[in-house]
Amino acid sequence: MNFPVDIRYTSEHEWIRVEGDEAFVGITDYAQSELGEIVFIDVPTLGETVGQGEVFGSIEAVKTVSDLNMPVTGEVLEINGALDAQPELVNNDPYGEGWIIRIAVKDAAELESLMDAKAYQAIL
Repeated sequence: MNFPVDIRYTSEHEWIRVEGDEAFVGITDYAQSELGEIVFIDVPTLGETVGQGEVFGSIEAVKTVSDLNMPVTGEVLEINGALDAQPELVNNDPYGEGWIIRIAVKDAAELESLMDAKAYQAIL
């Protein structure tokens, strides 16, 4: 299992990688392995500001549907369009090409409430 050290993690198994005032958000390697084959991602919140911990979309696997929770408050700027045709990118490359949304971070201080890689590994 992969635990990159340059990102932060939520207890709901989302990750966030901050780049300046923006960030990429996805689900962790652990989450994708638990869900199994991902078949659809629904993010109806493009252009909306979603609060920390609030649901910004859902991810559908062969056997289940799970909510996607926002790691920090942010405006959804972009949805990864590649996932429409290839939702399996989340399975194959969860921290790279399998990112789900790009956001404008509204309150960088909220990042302090998230876990680093070592803390995330400890809860699994």
